[in-house]
Amino acid sequence: MSGRGEEGAPAPRPKRSNLQLRIISAIVLGLAVLLITYLGGLPFRLMSAAMAGAIFYEWCAMRPGPGVHTAIAGALLAGVMLVMILGQPATILFLVLAAALLVLALHGWMSGSGLGTAAGLAYAAAPALALVHLRADDQSGLFAILFLFAVVWTTDVMAYFTGRTLGGAKLAPSISPGKTWSGAVGGTVFAVLAGAAFAFHESAVHGVLLIALIALVLAVISQIGDLFESALKRRSGVKDSSNLIPGHGGVMDRVDGLMAAALALYLLAALFGGAESPAHALFNF
Repeated sequence: MSGRGEEGAPAPRPKRSNLQLRIISAIVLGLAVLLITYLGGLPFRLMSAAMAGAIFYEWCAMRPGPGVHTAIAGALLAGVMLVMILGQPATILFLVLAAALLVLALHGWMSGSGLGTAAGLAYAAAPALALVHLRADDQSGLFAILFLFAVVWTTDVMAYFTGRTLGGAKLAPSISPGKTWSGAVGGTVFAVLAGAAFAFHESAVHGVLLIALIALVLAVISQIGDLFESALKRRSGVKDSSNLIPGHGGVMDRVDGLMAAALALYLLAALFGGAESPAHALFNF
């Protein structure tokens, strides 16, 4: 999950008890995610569904809509996640998601509720489907997800430390005042190095340059995903998307960049490896 902080100008130091809580939560969550990723299969699908559900809940909390419309959206999301948990092919899953979005968009138009909730459904569900089919149930899928984690987590951590060390011009002051260009560039450079390291594994399909280029794209998209969520929170007037994670805020706060990068990686890999086994376009065991 994402551990992103606001890089740039030093922020007030959290109280010791809160800092300890953040560290403990981060360790527990990180280990749990890695274990479930290693197991794959049903546990990974359940984790992805839980993440999608939490993200949609936080979206609706920040952008509340009419109760009936939101209830319909929740039922549609539950249906899509159930089909995903049952292990249906990617083609069927994305068709089911498209149908759910169409139904919700039509109801939003007819009821005057707008398209905001449908956007939230897409934002929560599409990356979850991408994660599940990137992981699949083989070693190629495991390496693809570990590659994704390495790039996104390195981007988060090194953007924070590079930004705090070098400071400089703000990246998007009206959206996230603490982020700097130096942090964005530093996080991207280190993420490219972390991603390129996977190219040296004997199962890597492509050479260093192409894997590094993919890592570069994912690092940039990860940061765009973070900025999008920051803009959503600023527009909603909230500091955190929720308080679901002790000491860290909401699920969306922790996985904003990861989910954006997961969808991007799935689409890139599916172009070469197919919708059902995209990870084989990166690693072939």
